[in-house]
Amino acid sequence: MASLTVESESVPGAREFDGAAFPLSLACRTPGAVLADVQGWVGAERGALEAQLQRHGAIVFRGFPVRSAQDFDAFVQAFGYPNFAYQESLSNAVRVNVSERVFTANEAPPSATIRLHHEMAQTPLYPSRLFFFCEKPAEQGGATPVCRSDALLEALEREIPEFARACADQGLIYTNVMPPKDDPTSGLGRSWCSTFGVGDRESAEARMRRLGYSWEWLPDDCLRATTPVLPAVRTLASGRRSFFNQLIAALAWQDRRNQAAKAITLGDGTPIDLDAAARAGELAEGLAVDLAWQAGDVALVDNFAVMHGRRTFSGTRRVLASLVAAEPS
Repeated sequence: MASLTVESESVPGAREFDGAAFPLSLACRTPGAVLADVQGWVGAERGALEAQLQRHGAIVFRGFPVRSAQDFDAFVQAFGYPNFAYQESLSNAVRVNVSERVFTANEAPPSATIRLHHEMAQTPLYPSRLFFFCEKPAEQGGATPVCRSDALLEALEREIPEFARACADQGLIYTNVMPPKDDPTSGLGRSWCSTFGVGDRESAEARMRRLGYSWEWLPDDCLRATTPVLPAVRTLASGRRSFFNQLIAALAWQDRRNQAAKAITLGDGTPIDLDAAARAGELAEGLAVDLAWQAGDVALVDNFAVMHGRRTFSGTRRVLASLVAAEPS
């Protein structure tokens, strides 16, 4: 097994927060490296990589011999993180599993923008870290924007402190309407059967009851599900605070079943200040860095500290994902 030469390099558009590049980019400089070399390197450097993730928020691995979904699965497993299976999640998105750990990213149409969000923060169950792998970049567009949510919260507290305080003090409630069968034409198209891992209404109600949801069955066998109050701000291991939620994305939850205006409220049921929420989205975009994918790129993202999204694209784009379970609190 050959040792790898890995060097940091600059990502176009990268930013700096508290003296740390965002994101950090690590490039493999070893000619002829094979996947076994990478697995050995990850195993040896696992502690250092985790420390870098905590400092930088996201790491892009470029030029490593990761060329297929199977290679990506092996790369992820080398980190030794616990798996967060898509089937066990409450994600709104339709996704297709490639292996036990690896699945397609959101299957929403290329014309749909997926706004910045923390993965599954609109549910009581969410991953701690995210891996993305670019098997094939889009012909045009298709970047994944990432945004440091600790920096966003600081900006919100400076510019619209009342809104930031209301979110932190009251938390947020999310509502979405799920179809009875998966609808891949929508970014919110996952069925209630798949979301709750059930085959009938009674089992869905039992699962929602355990999770603290309220619900309403609609005439077309769709389900309107409303979460319990969920936190909008999270304290990170570093002591910094993160704007950990899906507020920016939820205010664009629009399809033939869902209306964005009804998707989210403050924890006491008060409507969201739409002007303040729009400004939060603008501030997040101003802090974001677009990851312009190259074939073989892998990104590791701290889901508690960093939001991500998806730009529109043309052509065929194939980005795969794998999630890491959160440690029990």
